Amino acid sequence: MNYDPTLRRRTPLARILGDQIRRQGPISIEDYMSACLWDQQHGYYATRQPLGSAGDFVTAPEISQIFGELIGLWSTVVWRDWLERPLPFTLAELGPGRGTLMRDMLRATAKVPGYHANLHCHLVEASVPLIAAQKSTLEQYGVPMSWAPDMAQIRAPAIIIANEFFDAQPLRQWVKSERGWTQRCVEIDDKDALQFGVHPTSPMRPDLDVQFPDAAIGAIRESQRPEQFLSNIGAFTKAGPVAALIIDYGHDKTTAVDTLQAVRQHRHEHPLTSPGEADLSAQVDFEELAAEAKKMGLAVDGPITQGEFLGRLGIIERASKLMATNPNKAASIETDTARLIAPNGMGTRFKVLALRTPSLPSLPGFDPIEDIAK
Repeated sequence: MNYDPTLRRRTPLARILGDQIRRQGPISIEDYMSACLWDQQHGYYATRQPLGSAGDFVTAPEISQIFGELIGLWSTVVWRDWLERPLPFTLAELGPGRGTLMRDMLRATAKVPGYHANLHCHLVEASVPLIAAQKSTLEQYGVPMSWAPDMAQIRAPAIIIANEFFDAQPLRQWVKSERGWTQRCVEIDDKDALQFGVHPTSPMRPDLDVQFPDAAIGAIRESQRPEQFLSNIGAFTKAGPVAALIIDYGHDKTTAVDTLQAVRQHRHEHPLTSPGEADLSAQVDFEELAAEAKKMGLAVDGPITQGEFLGRLGIIERASKLMATNPNKAASIETDTARLIAPNGMGTRFKVLALRTPSLPSLPGFDPIEDIAK
């Protein structure tokens, strides 16, 4: 990452947070990230459409239509063979971006008998600009749709899709100091600039010494607190079968590494550089995610890499057909497909995890493999 770690821009939110810290003391990383992403006047997601070449980053559905088409067809197999064609059912997406993934899913599934006739689309979104974009993208498909800022209104039977959702959830960080593991915070230095520090009143975490006995001073433990979302999914299963697909970038084993990052105009910068004007995210801890899901009474499949999952769904075959019918676009189709599945790129950096009602068998695309949360 080529960025200046000392650079601080005096954005409107930076001034507000600086004033707050002067009055009330340091704030947690979780509160800093929440403000940067969701402050109603200056928050990143609350005030703009961040995706695409004109935005700050690009997600898999924006790279290739094949991604959404395969996920859509995956959902029809789950509906037909795993959920046994429930009438009606919910197709929910968490953090739907501009609606691109849901658009491609609906287009690919339009001719599946009974699927559109019985689904209700529910989009979990809190950003007003993004909701407007989603409505514009999806209005042509003529299926019932609803929006809400949280998961409370999802009804089982349900298929839930979360692509690059958990990485943007505000996280807590603990840092190893001379005194032990304590909560990391955002404070101000002697020049009134934001800086990372150690929270003065945070309780110690001796359990992290047990978990990471060899961690060096300065090591970071992160948690996106997935239990607050997984508890909802666990509750839904009491009303009917639920299958959830989680696709995100992250690691399959819990680590003591700082992964908090900022992206603005498709370039990385320090997370404290442009509060409210850069996307903040962190790698998903899939081991923690799987373990918390099991605590909620859910069965877990995976994680496996995105490349492996899309390969099992037939991405190469689908791309070959598209290239044959669109020879003038063959080169771009091949390039975009490779970007989704390439080793050492999205193909391995991104992982896929499935959650399900325990009565359901392993979901399509997942071979019986070692459960990391055992």
